[in-house]
Amino acid sequence: QVQLVESGGGLVQAGGSLRLSCAASGRTSSMYGMGWFRQAPGKEREFVAAISRSGGSTYYADDVKGRFTISRDNARNTVLLQMNSLKPEDTAVYYCAAAMDYCLGYGCYAYRDSYDYWGQGTQVTVSS
Repeated sequence: QVQLVESGGGLVQAGGSLRLSCAASGRTSSMYGMGWFRQAPGKEREFVAAISRSGGSTYYADDVKGRFTISRDNARNTVLLQMNSLKPEDTAVYYCAAAMDYCLGYGCYAYRDSYDYWGQGTQVTVSS
């Protein structure tokens, strides 16, 4: 079992920044890729960003590329999502996810079913 706890959400004005953190506990040595997804009211949960086990590969959805940066600290079992130049359309609940199997390529990392564990989510609200 892996437990994931997100933090760092909040209310920010358009153009501002937030940094989300995801702390993992439990069988963290068995984790592979880590990802961030988001879900706005009335919409499907969508992929935001992901990072490989080593941190050497990162993947981003087109609408956040260049604005968001994902990173991980395996020694501290933490994954971060730095979000800059935030827009009102970034408003959503953001979820951290952990995959317990090897994943290869964007198609795998962006697929919700590639992930085995999910956090409870943290709300991000961007005002215009």
